[in-house]
Amino acid sequence: MDLGLKDRVFVVTGATRGLGNATARELVAEGAKVIISGREEKTVTEAAAALGPNAVGVATGNADPETPARVIAAAREHFGGFDGVLVSVGGPAPGFVADNTDEQWQAAFESVFLGAVRLARAAAAELEAGGVIGFVLSGSVHEPIPGLTISNGLRPGLAGFAKSLADELGPRGIRVVGLLPGRIDTDRVRELDALSADPEATRAAAESRIPLRRYGTPEEFGRAGAFLLSPAASYLTGVMLPVDGGARRGF
Repeated sequence: MDLGLKDRVFVVTGATRGLGNATARELVAEGAKVIISGREEKTVTEAAAALGPNAVGVATGNADPETPARVIAAAREHFGGFDGVLVSVGGPAPGFVADNTDEQWQAAFESVFLGAVRLARAAAAELEAGGVIGFVLSGSVHEPIPGLTISNGLRPGLAGFAKSLADELGPRGIRVVGLLPGRIDTDRVRELDALSADPEATRAAAESRIPLRRYGTPEEFGRAGAFLLSPAASYLTGVMLPVDGGARRGF
């Protein structure tokens, strides 16, 4: 299938590693051009270089109010257009209700929630018909994940925002989509598993609850992300796509 991504221009935030980086790799492989962002200059420069000439890095974080204008301007300056954005950000601090501090909640709200809202608003003002706004969320949109209280609090609200945005932008021909990763074998998930007394047993137990009996690979997530952002998914909007090997049991 031709996804129709050749020469389309996307911004992918939080794309120096993990799920954002995996999606950026698939977009470039399909002929798209990407602006990737990350907080550290060295890391984002190296990540962009690894993606090749159709990628440019911008050192900025989602919590910075200037980020939306900077990354969209970079897309137009370097590649002459702007067709969509995938808002990805590192997961908030783990912990239970009694563990997480006000400072952790505030920092997560600024980066995970408000930063995503700002990026989406800026993109909505710039995109034309055929444009797309995507969010990397979490399975916690549907069901709380033990030990990830901040994520459980913020991700469902962001999914609600995305659904509202899909309704508002649909008449203009702009789509809004969400991806809900489950246990994807990224650094973040390995770090979460390592918080337990026996990481190998924790992983084995998690895999036993997944119908496909394994963690997903970043490449599998990236391909799902590239498809949802592509013109091949032109009649999909307002959807929250689980990428979790069947872990979510609800319809």
